[in-house]
Amino acid sequence: MATILLIIIYLAFISLGLPDSLLGAAWPVAYAQLGVPLSYAGFVSIAITVGTVISSLVSVRVIRRFGTGGVTAACVLLTASALLAISFTKSFVLLMLFAVPLGLGGGAIDAALNNYVALHYKASHMSFLHSFWGVGATISPLIMSQFLKQNGNWQGGYRFVSIIQLSLAAVMLLTLPLWGKASHASPDELLGGPIEIDNRTAIKKRGAIFAVLAFFFYCAGEASVGLWAATYFVSVRGVEPSVAASWGSLFFFGIMGGRMISGLLAMRVKERTLINVGLAIAVLGALLLALPLPQDFSLVGLLLFGLGCAPVFPNLIHITPQRFGANYSQAIIGLQMASAYVGGTLMPPLVGWIGQDFGFSWLPFYLLACLAALYVTIVVCNRQTGFGLANKEAA
Repeated sequence: MATILLIIIYLAFISLGLPDSLLGAAWPVAYAQLGVPLSYAGFVSIAITVGTVISSLVSVRVIRRFGTGGVTAACVLLTASALLAISFTKSFVLLMLFAVPLGLGGGAIDAALNNYVALHYKASHMSFLHSFWGVGATISPLIMSQFLKQNGNWQGGYRFVSIIQLSLAAVMLLTLPLWGKASHASPDELLGGPIEIDNRTAIKKRGAIFAVLAFFFYCAGEASVGLWAATYFVSVRGVEPSVAASWGSLFFFGIMGGRMISGLLAMRVKERTLINVGLAIAVLGALLLALPLPQDFSLVGLLLFGLGCAPVFPNLIHITPQRFGANYSQAIIGLQMASAYVGGTLMPPLVGWIGQDFGFSWLPFYLLACLAALYVTIVVCNRQTGFGLANKEAA
């Protein structure tokens, strides 16, 4: 039963990834049809993140009240409804309005399922889980690319993805009883687990602030690539928008494939090693994007950047209970998700505003700066929590 439940959780993460790459793929065409400047994608991203941050911060209470399964099903349905509403709008104001519930659904799913898998499944399952996010995030730009070829029909792309999302929501609702039948389930866990720590107490835990900041810097880089990769290829490399949208999927394909590989490696390789190797590969990818090389090298660089990012996020999540203990994990993971969405919201608009005035050729150097800051926060957190020492690894 636990295996069947894991499959349901994987499907939920496909649904989480589907909306995340849609805006970046659609925006090179959508902004002109909506009659707004190119940089306004940042405002949409902010609206989405307002919802995700709120839902991440209240996830401790909501999960305890309704359970992980109930929260997951409701949030997939919420994001599906928001995508459907966006597919019918021709107003930027309405797009901003519908972006908020889109974010509300995503944040709660992230916090709930990440903690659930971190507590009940092995590190390999966490990597596989996030690779399925990559499945959703990879599919969306490819779908959008096909609709953009139809006279720039970006609304049709949103509508098609909303239908997929509604189908996944139906699966989540029909399988709700499974959450109570898993072998590791207990009455307390059905209410969200033994959550005794609030957000204010959790952030005071030694090393917690750096664990939270790490997700800010990670998503500041990941979200900026997801939002602006297609625009980078259009404005810097002179690629057609429909082609650039499909090329943008290379980043998410790298994440998806990389997390599949890291899931297999996690059976024998420690999380800390996977994180360090991933960061090194991401640096190589950013350098290939930065250097004045032929276009093919840029595509390889984008793929390598995604491949390098792949093991970082899931393994940082999985070591959270090891760093801070099971009682602290739900609260700290909720804070990590909130920080991730703040970084993924504040920084991409800044990249867009600067890019609108000065071009996007500096984007790879920004990615290198994000990776450097991420590495520093990880190292400091490990030292403050003692993670990596013999007694911690045995815990």
